[in-house]
Amino acid sequence: ENNQADSWEIIEGLKIGQSNVQRPDKHEGFMLKKRKWPLKGWHKRFFVLDNGMLKYSKSPIDIQRGKLHGSIDVGLSVMSVKKRARRIDLDTEEHIYHLKVKSQEIFDAWVSKLRHHRLYRQNEIVRSPRDATIRMFPPPPPAPAPAAAESPSSSSSSLPASYSNGQSKVAAWLQESEEMDKCVLMSVCVYILYTCVCLCVYIYIYLCVRVWVVLMCVCMGCVVHVAVCVWRCASVCAPHSQRTAVVNAFSLLPLCPVHCLLRSAFNTVGIEKEKIKQILSDQEQSSQAAQINTLRKSLSQVNGEQMGIPLTQQASNESRLSMSESVSEFFDAQEVLLSASSSENEASDDESYVSDVSDNISEDNASVTDNVSRQSDAFRNGRRICLPAPSPDTSNINLWNILRNNIGKDLSKVSMPVELNEPLNTLQHMCEELEYSELLDKAAETEDPFERMVIVAAFAISGYSSTYYRAGSKPFNPLLGESYECIREDKGFCFFSEQVSHHPPISACHCESKNFTFWQDVRWKNKFWGKSMEILPIGTVNVMLPRFGDHYEWNKVTTCVHNILSGRRWIEHYGEITIRNTKSSACLCKLTFVKGNYWSSNVNEVQGFVMDQEGKVVHRLFGKWHEGLYCGVPPSAKCVWRPGSMPTDYELYYGFTRFAIELNELCPELKDALPPTDARFRPDQRHLEEGNLEMASSEKQRIEDLQRVRRKWNEDNNIRPQPRFFRKVVDANQRERWVSNNTYWDLRKNPGFINMEYTLALW
Repeated sequence: ENNQADSWEIIEGLKIGQSNVQRPDKHEGFMLKKRKWPLKGWHKRFFVLDNGMLKYSKSPIDIQRGKLHGSIDVGLSVMSVKKRARRIDLDTEEHIYHLKVKSQEIFDAWVSKLRHHRLYRQNEIVRSPRDATIRMFPPPPPAPAPAAAESPSSSSSSLPASYSNGQSKVAAWLQESEEMDKCVLMSVCVYILYTCVCLCVYIYIYLCVRVWVVLMCVCMGCVVHVAVCVWRCASVCAPHSQRTAVVNAFSLLPLCPVHCLLRSAFNTVGIEKEKIKQILSDQEQSSQAAQINTLRKSLSQVNGEQMGIPLTQQASNESRLSMSESVSEFFDAQEVLLSASSSENEASDDESYVSDVSDNISEDNASVTDNVSRQSDAFRNGRRICLPAPSPDTSNINLWNILRNNIGKDLSKVSMPVELNEPLNTLQHMCEELEYSELLDKAAETEDPFERMVIVAAFAISGYSSTYYRAGSKPFNPLLGESYECIREDKGFCFFSEQVSHHPPISACHCESKNFTFWQDVRWKNKFWGKSMEILPIGTVNVMLPRFGDHYEWNKVTTCVHNILSGRRWIEHYGEITIRNTKSSACLCKLTFVKGNYWSSNVNEVQGFVMDQEGKVVHRLFGKWHEGLYCGVPPSAKCVWRPGSMPTDYELYYGFTRFAIELNELCPELKDALPPTDARFRPDQRHLEEGNLEMASSEKQRIEDLQRVRRKWNEDNNIRPQPRFFRKVVDANQRERWVSNNTYWDLRKNPGFINMEYTLALW
């Protein structure tokens, strides 16, 4: 019983054959709710549970006034409870709500009521699926009695006059016009689907013929086509009075789900347009890159290896073009007001200006970082440009059977099928954050401290850009003592990392360059909440710029992978980052990763500012972490950073960027130079990369068993393994940190890792 009280229990839903669930009584009271941003604590909120809908606000008075902070459909949520901690968690797929009750008696009452309301709500949805579709509209108040002069037919066919706002008019129209609902709205959905299919066909044709005008005409034509078809359908299926209602309702389309669908389709077309342009641009660059590679090989054969170094350095110098000197982009946009988040940090449904900014940036002038990635393609020094095998099919894996008993638990302790992994581990992911290290090189050359802070902020955001296409798989968990090394002459840095702790899992890394020093130690906590998985990194990122004596440090934000069990998985980062210069209080930077949802326009949005020590805002920042960061206020904002283009067929190869593809490459000359603990030698990861799933699975099981044996042996002999390349220190704030012990590169030179003795092999 104690074990059950300490673990999370999934509340079962409506069973097959179960019906006639009695209508539950309304229940209300105070509970503690955890704020949606991490590390913000618990706050007292007043909850009302009615007909399977859980609404909450600060006080009962706010509820009476209709001032709600949120509403949760309990019937469509995964519910789990933890009895000893008196915790209730509701995963609605878009948000994860963490609730807590102080009293055991009140906790039991809430759990009982939530069970009953959940079953009732699910039963209602099963009996009337239409109710689940239009549940966003509140039930209309009773209409006043019609005047004596009005005929019954006119009062039933026209919109009720008692509804003052557009939302209630649409709600009333939908609820009072059953046949119109079925006729017109279904026709709208059918034609939207038909239009999407047409768009896909036209996009394919466009890829073949490369004509821009075709797509633009098709996009505009399809939108008009949908409207015309809906109007024709309404004309045929409805009398004149109901057609008037259709016109009035369509004038209020921004308030109904149909408009959301159309807006989402339009945004999707815009994204596909950008992808197509990128593909065409890459195709144009490929022929030039091939010619440059041929010339370079010829030069290397004539002049020997000495010619290769200057070319590499030349590419590195060109890659460090001025971020702040990139062409200012002018575009039409509304004035931006970077408003602070509300106390509850609820996701806003307002239109985002960032997507407009990103779409209207001058497309003739490619971003500096994008140019860097294309220039470096021609000078890769033989690095690979594709993985040996594509990612495996995971459609036959039943994740629910694996995860159902691990809700609320740390998934780093749960063994997953190897098919769910990508052929990189967490130590290599830390190196991936340096993909745009040119930003730090630029910061080291920038005299103005406020502009320097802007560039450091861009670097902090750039570390998340590679995760956009990576929601379908997870990195391998490193073994205790596992390490990784990356030397990039083209980028001018030397990096190494090590897994310094197993429970809790802590990874540490250190990177050196002539312009900067980068290090961090992060403890990873992965938790599954029923529909989503949260990744909470605990630790600090550090960057030192020796030229100015600056030492910047900042935290990481929470990562959430949605639709774990079904649907299209997508990844989201949310929270706040504060960047401080510990050596100077002249400026401070705050970045907010806005929490949205998959269909909202503010998904992946970042807002921020750089202010002086008096609190005055010097620079405003905005953008999206997967698209770019801009400094200033429209219409004269300047692009600070944009990610490079993706490689060909990246969807088939785990969504890896060009930089990620190179991280696990094992060149012959490296085999004797690397320590035996390097992640490149890990057999299960190597077999997965090569597409040998059977060997990868068996090797993964064998390696995990070996680690368990080592851990038990250490515990039995009272041995505490010590990291080989890092040491633990306590900083000025009495926090434990892991920093380099400055032995890695010395050991690599003399006597070399191949001569070092290891008491136990990792694999």
